[in-house]
Amino acid sequence: MTAPRVVPPNPHALAVRLRAAGCVYAEDEAALLVETAADDAQLEALVSRRVAGEPLEHLLGWAAFGGLRVAVGPGVFVPRPRTEVLVDVALERLPPGPSVVVDLCCGSGAIGLVLATRRSAIELHATDVDPVAVACARVNLAGVQGAAYEGDLWAALPATLRGRADLVAANVPYVPSVELAAMPAEAREHEPRAALDGGADGLDVLRRVVAEAPAWLAPGGCLLTETSRAQADPAAAIVEAAGLTPEIVAKLDVRVVVGRARVEG
Repeated sequence: MTAPRVVPPNPHALAVRLRAAGCVYAEDEAALLVETAADDAQLEALVSRRVAGEPLEHLLGWAAFGGLRVAVGPGVFVPRPRTEVLVDVALERLPPGPSVVVDLCCGSGAIGLVLATRRSAIELHATDVDPVAVACARVNLAGVQGAAYEGDLWAALPATLRGRADLVAANVPYVPSVELAAMPAEAREHEPRAALDGGADGLDVLRRVVAEAPAWLAPGGCLLTETSRAQADPAAAIVEAAGLTPEIVAKLDVRVVVGRARVEG
């Protein structure tokens, strides 16, 4: 049995502590932590962990993404609001009717979950190299047609999917290695490096994805990935060199690079 909740003598005390630790939305975070904690002892533990730098989403057990609460936990990449742009672009490019969708580097499975929630006729296949992420994705995608696989990019997928993917969302790591040190501590210290580090120019994983994409895409199918402004043109060139028709979609500081498979004949 949990101890009864004791109302803090100062209703702003938690927010003050959080703001002093650098939390920009201290009042909102305080309210969410109060909602999550079963009693005062747990609340104090959660606030102390947040002040020490743990991601809010790991403490809550979920991240807000695409209008959903997506389950996340320690060691799992937290889906960013900016990636909702990629989801919007994907929804615009999904063909009507039943579709085969692949979520590469799926992390928590957030992208695939939102797509499947908004389009009921999706057969979703998600992959990630990190077993902790895959376990989380399987929880989030439990009610979705398809499966989540542990493995390295395309190698994790069943061979029967080759040439059948109508849309591939590949939210690959794209932070250049030298820039990792400048990222917020909560990302550097609490999210897997493999989910952040894109190599020397941030495009190493994308190159590997694009190299095999034509073999997995259905005719007219699309590959979508998120990049920074500076990486958009080089990423589009990589897509074009692989034989896909490139397109760059810009919204604020987000760039989504699309590669469409050609239709023969």
